[in-house]
Amino acid sequence: MTELDPVQEVGNVWVFLAQAAIVAACFALAVFAGTPVVRRLLVRIENREALPPPETVPELTVGGEPLSVVEEQPRAGIPGLKEAGEELKGGCWIGLLERAALFACVLSGFPGGIAVVLGVKGLGRYPELRTPTGSKGELFIIGTFSSMLWAALWAGLAWGLVRLW
Repeated sequence: MTELDPVQEVGNVWVFLAQAAIVAACFALAVFAGTPVVRRLLVRIENREALPPPETVPELTVGGEPLSVVEEQPRAGIPGLKEAGEELKGGCWIGLLERAALFACVLSGFPGGIAVVLGVKGLGRYPELRTPTGSKGELFIIGTFSSMLWAALWAGLAWGLVRLW
């Protein structure tokens, strides 16, 4: 076993501390900054779907004159983001834990853990997601995927930056 001189030992400590700071910063961004990002995406999706439909849709003939006018029915009974949030309590905490677990799985190279996280989340929410309209289920899937992508982005960045040394 070769001994390191004191300068190399101090250099290794600084490298370790820099790597630890990178991982900690990326972890904080992955877990805590993910909540507003996912919420903003879901609000944007809900606002796009909540746009009022046009009052009439003309069916055109060959001459360009309207043949008939069909009135669209408003979408009734589809729960929005607020209703889904009230019915799916604990979503914020579940999202934080999901992103933390996914970050740890990606950084440690344990892809099977990602499947476990998704399985536990899906099975745990399954009874609450069974609705006739499926809107809550769609919001759940979009929120889960966007949350996972956000955490994977920061975990990949941390992994890449740590390996620069």
